[in-house]
Amino acid sequence: MTWGSISLNDGHSIPGIAFGTWTLGNGQNPIDQVDQALSVGFNHIDTAQSYRNEEEAGKAFRESGLARSDVFITTKYSGLNGLDIETSIQNSLKNLGVSYVDLYLIHHPRLAVPDIPIAWAKMEAIKAAGLAKSIGVSNFGVDELNTLLASAKVKPAANQILFHPYVYAKQIPTLELAAEHGIVIEAYSSLIPITRQPGGPLDEPLNAIAKRLDATADQVMFAWVKAKGVVVVTTSSKKSRLEGYLAAGDIKLTNEDIAAIDAAGTRAGRQTAGSVLRRLAIVGLVGAAALRIYTYLF
Repeated sequence: MTWGSISLNDGHSIPGIAFGTWTLGNGQNPIDQVDQALSVGFNHIDTAQSYRNEEEAGKAFRESGLARSDVFITTKYSGLNGLDIETSIQNSLKNLGVSYVDLYLIHHPRLAVPDIPIAWAKMEAIKAAGLAKSIGVSNFGVDELNTLLASAKVKPAANQILFHPYVYAKQIPTLELAAEHGIVIEAYSSLIPITRQPGGPLDEPLNAIAKRLDATADQVMFAWVKAKGVVVVTTSSKKSRLEGYLAAGDIKLTNEDIAAIDAAGTRAGRQTAGSVLRRLAIVGLVGAAALRIYTYLF
């Protein structure tokens, strides 16, 4: 079960797969789920202020008996209760029961108040104080990253974004800018094409590759994310699935496999765009000329 770690631009490293607590709610359930993830071999826990389960994630970690250095902990500034970044990191550390987090992210550009440069300077101060080993962002696109980088003394170490084959082409400019500055990309919701959008162009290549490799479609999807050099953030309440996700780290896709998945994802994007344009044309919001141009190009 080889996921390994990816080097960050600040000298630290990040595990290649994380167990996320976004959908777990609070109470005993997230404690049990994080405990299970740690017990099967996950060593990266991803949470956030807005998930309202930092305390539960911290409790599960502390009860695991693992050393602090054994687990990579990510949390995010989500602007919860209108609190500022400086107060929020202290609250998060208290909730988690730790003296530092490995990675602290601004959860969304709109939360960078009063603006991105000032918010990022506060993040840099948190890193300098040793409250976070690494700092980064989430849901930042090219424009927001460029605004941040223009004034940053410390570059973001990571950018956690929506990432799966159906949005891959759209995310390429963000990926390229990140690569230029050594910013590691983390992927959330990578299984959307399987769990929420089945029946699309990806079904055929994913299933064919899975059959050939004696794997599952979700394992192939995660292997594709890994092949892109991207960190996986995922979750499941089922132990067998978590074990399967870890095992996906050993799957080796061929260049042909990756190209087939890329191509299917691009086809889906074009089909979606064409469908939207056709619906808009029907209600008169897009002219026939725009529809003809789209049809010619794609």
